[in-house]
Amino acid sequence: MTDNVKAALLMMGALAMLALNDTAIKTMALTIPLFQIVVLRNGVTTLALGFSILRGGKLPRLSRRDLALSLLRGVGEVGAAYFYLIALVAMPFANVVAILQSAPLVVTLAAALFLGEKVGWRRLSAILVGFVGVLLIVRPGTEGFDIFALDVLISVGFITLRDLATRRLSREAPAMTVTAITSSMVLAFFVVLGLDEPWVPMSAWSIVLTFVAAGFVLGSYLTTIQAMRIGEISFVSPFRYTSLLWALLLGFVLFGEWPQALTLIGAAIVVASGLFTLYRERKTGQPVPQGPEVIQALESRP
Repeated sequence: MTDNVKAALLMMGALAMLALNDTAIKTMALTIPLFQIVVLRNGVTTLALGFSILRGGKLPRLSRRDLALSLLRGVGEVGAAYFYLIALVAMPFANVVAILQSAPLVVTLAAALFLGEKVGWRRLSAILVGFVGVLLIVRPGTEGFDIFALDVLISVGFITLRDLATRRLSREAPAMTVTAITSSMVLAFFVVLGLDEPWVPMSAWSIVLTFVAAGFVLGSYLTTIQAMRIGEISFVSPFRYTSLLWALLLGFVLFGEWPQALTLIGAAIVVASGLFTLYRERKTGQPVPQGPEVIQALESRP
């Protein structure tokens, strides 16, 4: 087995763990306020990330520029997580993840508009085709339209902010430190969000699910880092789209959800457009430095 194949399997495993984290949250949100779930989950993950950083001995330092960019990407992650989780609780799992697959397309377009990155007519055409796929999933103005789909689109906007900030980070920015800052900002936001809301008692099963969700998030971080270290980024990155397969499987098995035909067609168009855009970016564009690329991969979903 080559290193690239090992890395691809690790990336698929990381996406499976993120899907299981989402499943745990979606299950618990039936009886527990969303803010309470996120505070407990991110409390565990933030403490674990902080412990991992301190265990390394010397505390990694960020330059002022990287610190400012880390805070900006934290704002993006807070907004992305808030709107994504609202939609996740209310919508079919696969529908949410299908719309979320448009994020790389939006990031590519935004990078061209705001960062001056070159986007040729082929990639631009793929982005436009991808947006058609999003319209097939969302179907605005029809009976199949779900208002919560707008929350996912807003989440995509915040993901774009997060990833643009990530692209501007220096190669020396420590992935774990940047991720810990992001996780702590999400934790602080949901703590403030829940100040006026009462906490509810949790069953032993809910407590277990909370720690399981935190474990899956941490596991996905470690697995992704390992995947990016041993494999070629251009080979490994397309396997992020397997998250849609996990969402389809878990949504059907655990929640009895199956998307409509138009949603599946739209999702296929979005994924195909994203894969083509990624192919063209790796072939003709300037690759993102590996440090920021690892950080970007760590949080492929809110």
